[in-house]
Amino acid sequence: MRIKTLLVGLAIPTLGMAQNYDLPNPDNAPAPCHPVPHERQILWNETEFYAFFHYGMNTFTGKEWGFGDEDEAIYAPLAMPNPEQWVTSVKAAGMRGGIAVVKHHDGFCLWPTATTTHSIVNAGNDYGKNANIPQLFATASVKHGMKYGFYISPWDRNSAHYGKDTYVTEVFLKQCEELAAYGSDQFEMWFDGARGGDGYYGGEGGSRNIDAEIYYDVPNLRARVHRIAPNCIMWGVGGEARWIGNESGYAGETDWAMTDYLSETVVREEGDINGWFWNPGESDAKATSGGWFWHNGETMKSAERLFQMYLETVGRNATLILNCPPNQYGVLPDQTVNELVKLGKLLHNRLAWPVEGLNEPATDLAKVATIEVSDTRTGGKYEVGNLTDGDKETYWGTNDGDLDATITLTWNTPQVIRYLVMQEPIKLGQRIKDFMIEYSEDGATWTELCPDMQTTTVGYKRIIPLNGSTSNSYGDGYRAMKLRITILDSRACPLLSNLNVY
Repeated sequence: MRIKTLLVGLAIPTLGMAQNYDLPNPDNAPAPCHPVPHERQILWNETEFYAFFHYGMNTFTGKEWGFGDEDEAIYAPLAMPNPEQWVTSVKAAGMRGGIAVVKHHDGFCLWPTATTTHSIVNAGNDYGKNANIPQLFATASVKHGMKYGFYISPWDRNSAHYGKDTYVTEVFLKQCEELAAYGSDQFEMWFDGARGGDGYYGGEGGSRNIDAEIYYDVPNLRARVHRIAPNCIMWGVGGEARWIGNESGYAGETDWAMTDYLSETVVREEGDINGWFWNPGESDAKATSGGWFWHNGETMKSAERLFQMYLETVGRNATLILNCPPNQYGVLPDQTVNELVKLGKLLHNRLAWPVEGLNEPATDLAKVATIEVSDTRTGGKYEVGNLTDGDKETYWGTNDGDLDATITLTWNTPQVIRYLVMQEPIKLGQRIKDFMIEYSEDGATWTELCPDMQTTTVGYKRIIPLNGSTSNSYGDGYRAMKLRITILDSRACPLLSNLNVY
């Protein structure tokens, strides 16, 4: 009986069954194209763009990977650390949240943990001892309407327990639960892929290596964190979102949100069209010229360069976590803050990205166009107007079996166009796998746009610079009376929840 129930629940056809399980579908809703994301993965994807804050013992030693033998007193901030300044600075750039590094490989914890004395309890001054970073960061994030989460290194070069049976149960899982308790509304907990190596290990030294999937008891880890913070994505070791494969701020022009589970052979920048596991990509990249932690003399990348990284990550069906390291005073340097403000203005003025305090965003030209489509799904809920209604829950689509379609936008007078934005309703799976873009200046003659760019996948969001360049994307634009998107092929009937032209 359990087997039969499971088969029906999964909608797997079986032979020889006595009863026909026809389900009513009065709205003609399209069937999901599996795999599909969990609700927490959808909420995570909607964050799109968020910050990384690498801060801790390495900020004061100048290292990137501490050995684990650092004296706790070295951690001595020159002023009271100010996570609220971190949060407000990245919000000005258009980010919707952030991840604070609260334990790196050196094992030093930026909160008073019950699991080790290698923490702020023994910091070198009162600024360090009195600044519970997870607590301050969570409080500031909630105050300013930002999502938040924490990076906690699974590898611990300080702990004598690491590599032994006692580490996961007595140290790591307890630390994760302590951090999850700083807010049940956390959106992500970040685990890197470090699998051990040499370290201090409580004075024992030597090298310790583990099998991450088995050693860290990942299924139990997910269950324990989700029990406290149900919408918290377990990144990396947790298996609910994947590393995009580089630390340079780009995803593949073709980017599927699917892979085989923890596959080591998949091209991470591209995902796998045949993957059976929803595993969307996240790009972790540095906003500064130095390492992940603050280093004296480093410079900040320009707002234009950061905008390019945004196009090559968020604009290619990935998310972007951009590292902005606080300095020894516990704040983001002025140069960082200034470029973040400029970036927010670029996103607002070019792509109408909502940034607090900024008015008159870029005009969405799709809203003032007449839009015609080659096919509209029957059922009365999938009309072309859904493309521009601003509601992510509504969508346009074709009928089953129609894997291609055209969408044509027409303006009464020529418009200067530079960017096309498309979004699929990913709760029904990622579908589109090939499309073409053309424009007409006179309303009759068509010219293909960005022919050298891979116009293949869409996913949660695809932003196409119509001149085909992400490094010089704004340019002069094109004068268009018409814009035509031709969907050439799809895994199932194509669906689009959003379409914008800027």
